[in-house]
Amino acid sequence: MPRVIVVGAGAAGLLAAGSAASNGAQVILLEKMRRPARKLRITGKGRCNVTNTAPLAEFVGHFGKNGRFLRPAFSRFFAAEMLTLLRELGVEHVTERGGRVFPASQKAQDVVDALVGWVRRLGVELRTETPVTRLLQHDARVAGVVTPGGELRADAVILAVGGASYPRSGSTGDGYAMAAAAGHRIVPVRPALVPLVTADDTAGRLQGLSLRNVAASVWVAGRKRDTAFGEMLFTHFGVSGPIVLSLSRAVIDLLDRDDHGGAAGGSDDRVELAIDLKPALDHAKLDARLLRDVDAHGKRQFATLLKDLLPRKLIPVCIDLTGIPADLPAHQLSGTQRKALRVWLKDFRLTVVGHRPLAEAIVTAGGVDLCEIDAQTLQSKLVSGLYLTGELLDLDATTGGYNVQAAFSTGWVAGVAAATASAAPPAAAG
Repeated sequence: MPRVIVVGAGAAGLLAAGSAASNGAQVILLEKMRRPARKLRITGKGRCNVTNTAPLAEFVGHFGKNGRFLRPAFSRFFAAEMLTLLRELGVEHVTERGGRVFPASQKAQDVVDALVGWVRRLGVELRTETPVTRLLQHDARVAGVVTPGGELRADAVILAVGGASYPRSGSTGDGYAMAAAAGHRIVPVRPALVPLVTADDTAGRLQGLSLRNVAASVWVAGRKRDTAFGEMLFTHFGVSGPIVLSLSRAVIDLLDRDDHGGAAGGSDDRVELAIDLKPALDHAKLDARLLRDVDAHGKRQFATLLKDLLPRKLIPVCIDLTGIPADLPAHQLSGTQRKALRVWLKDFRLTVVGHRPLAEAIVTAGGVDLCEIDAQTLQSKLVSGLYLTGELLDLDATTGGYNVQAAFSTGWVAGVAAATASAAPPAAAG
C-alpha cells in the first residue's frame, strides 16, 4: 500500500486525500491549523459557493490565458462530479443567479463536515496542528516531509496549502517557499479578487451604498480594458463587491506595470473605474426618460427630481459632480445641464489609486509556474512524486465558484495520480 502525504486540509487537500485513499493509498493529511478547511468555511460569505454551472469552455475562460491548463483536470473531475459527490455525502445544492451553486442549507460548514467525514471514513489519518517545515528529497524524487515532530516518509507528497490570502485561515504562502526550494519558479504573487482604493472622498461619502444591476469598466488612456455587470459596494476606502473584485485582476496588473505611474503618473495613464448607473438604457433612451420626467414634474427642484433616478446617498454626489444647483426647478434644466446629467449617469468615474492588501484578497494570483507541472496528473516535472494543486498554482479566476472548483478538481486528479503512480510496479530493467 503506497503512502501518500497531503499537506493542507482545504478544498484541494480534502479532495486529494479522499481520491488517493479511494485508489488504495495509505493517506496522511496534515493541517497546520486546529481545524481543517478554515478558508472553505468562509467562502461565499459563509455559504460556500462550491462551483458553477457554466459549460467547460466558458468556465475555463474565467481563468484567462492560463485556463487551458485546467482542461485535463476538468475533463476527469468537474462540477457534475463534485455535486454528485456532495449529494452522496448528504449535501444537496441549489443554483442561483449566474450559475453559482451553493449547499441547499446555505451553510459552508455542512460542506466541510461532509468532506472531513468522507476522508475519515476512507481511512485517511487527519493530523491537525501539524505544520510542514520542508520537503524531503532524494535526488530528483520526493521522499516525505519534515514537521516539528520529525520526519514523515512517503512515496508521494501532494502540496495543497493554498495561496497567501486570508492568512488567518492558514493560507500564509508556505507552499511557495517549499515549491521554490524544490526548484520551481514562482510567478510573482499578488492579490486577486480584492477591493480597490479610490482617490478623493467620493467613495467615502457613499460608504455602505450597494448598487445592483450596474455596469463597471476599467479605463486607461482612453481605452477600455475590462468590464463587468452586477453588484458593487462603496466603502470608506473605495469600492468592493462582486464586479469590482472581478475587475480588480485587470486593475492590479495595470497599477503594477513598470511603465505605469499609478497615482503619481499623469492624467493619461491613471486607472479609472467608469460606472454605468443605467446600463439598460442607451444615451437616446435615457435622454427621452429625462425629458419625460421634466415634463411630468417640471416644478420639482432638481434634487427632488433625482429621487426617481438614484439612491438617496448618490443624490448629493450627483449634484456636486454635475454642477447642477440642487434647488433649480426641473423645467429650467438647460440642454447642456441635461446632457451633463445623462453623461454622468452613464459614466460616473472614480480614479483608482491602489488596492487592499493581499491578506484581504479572496484568492492569490501568481504561484508555481504551470510550465513546470504536468496538467494531466498535477505532478511536478522537476521532482518525481511531488504534486501541486489549487491556489498554489499560477491560476486564478473571477468570482462565482470557479476558483473553488479548480481546487477540488486539481486535488482530485493529484490524489488519483499519486496513489496509482506510487502503486505501480517498477519498470523492468533493460
